Amino acid sequence: MNKKMRELLNKIAQKRMMAKGFMEEGENKDLEKAAALMDEADELQKEYDLEARMYEAEKEDNTPSEEEVAEKKAKEKEETATSKFAKGVRAIITKDFSGNSEGIGADGGYTVPEEIETKVQRLRETQESLIDLVSVKVVKTNKGSETYKTRGQYTGFSSIGEGGKLPKKSGLGFSRINYVINKYGGYMPVTNELVEDSDEDIEAMLVEWLANESRVTRNNLVKTIITSKAAIDLEDLDGIKKALNVTLSKFKNSAVIVTNNDGVQYLDTLKDKNDRPLLNPDPTAPTQLRLRCGTTTVAVKEYDNETIPTVSNKIPFYIGDFKEGIKFFDRKQLSLLASNVASVQGATAKDSLNAFEEDLLLIRGIEREDIQTRDAQAFVNGYIEIA
Repeated sequence: MNKKMRELLNKIAQKRMMAKGFMEEGENKDLEKAAALMDEADELQKEYDLEARMYEAEKEDNTPSEEEVAEKKAKEKEETATSKFAKGVRAIITKDFSGNSEGIGADGGYTVPEEIETKVQRLRETQESLIDLVSVKVVKTNKGSETYKTRGQYTGFSSIGEGGKLPKKSGLGFSRINYVINKYGGYMPVTNELVEDSDEDIEAMLVEWLANESRVTRNNLVKTIITSKAAIDLEDLDGIKKALNVTLSKFKNSAVIVTNNDGVQYLDTLKDKNDRPLLNPDPTAPTQLRLRCGTTTVAVKEYDNETIPTVSNKIPFYIGDFKEGIKFFDRKQLSLLASNVASVQGATAKDSLNAFEEDLLLIRGIEREDIQTRDAQAFVNGYIEIA
């Protein structure tokens, strides 16, 4: 299947889902719109069938498509990067590696190649990452600042009689967000037997480790910023409405509700006076949830209880526009340092490691970033307590 075929299938599914949505609107259902959307889906299906015939004909002629050629080139490039990456790891053991990394000692080391870093970024996205909620800025310095115009209470001009003096008005105010890049990291022991296995085994192990540790680190940073605000007991749906209508009035149209599995379960039990559920899939994007909240319909983003836990029966409900509220500064310096002679002094003798004595490779991963509140008025740290 080529790119165009996938795009057509997505369009067909979307048209049919929208038509279904118009059919299920109860008294407000629109049969004409639903029929028109189904007609459009049928036309797209004809185009897909023709594209599929042409695609099969190309395969029979042994003529690779442009997509297949691109995938082959990408795979060749990836295999080259992987083999070099694995070779660098193995070379540390034999002391014949000369890499490029800040802080490299006599044991040798290396920075993560661009191709591996790209894979780490993609793996972050396939897991639950709160970093997608906030604004991200890639920075090239260790510290800096951003300047913002502060909110002002405008009062309007005053009436002035002929020859009267103009009253003084308050001027513009400004504030700054200062960031200082911090270093986060950890180490992982690896047996030399694993290092001696295939290139793909080494790469897969390191990418998975880096990606998940990095993802959880960033999730923790985002949650720390949100929960640094005083927690508000929303109590029930009316509390959510008040947060949107009053507390977040400036951000009402762009706000989202962030909660966990327990939160979605709670919202899924809410119904209107006609016994219709208030939480429903978005007709244009069935995998996304939306909550009918009085005069407002707001997007709901669900995360696993492990990512955002319920503590002491208090279900978290983070509400707001987090891209306006939180700024993440990414130094994009993801690096590795490895040693086969280093030792680690743990809290107990059992936790201590000696790479040389135990025939291990100790790999240290480090990344650099900072996170700051951009606008504290843009989000609410809320919860609903259940029995």
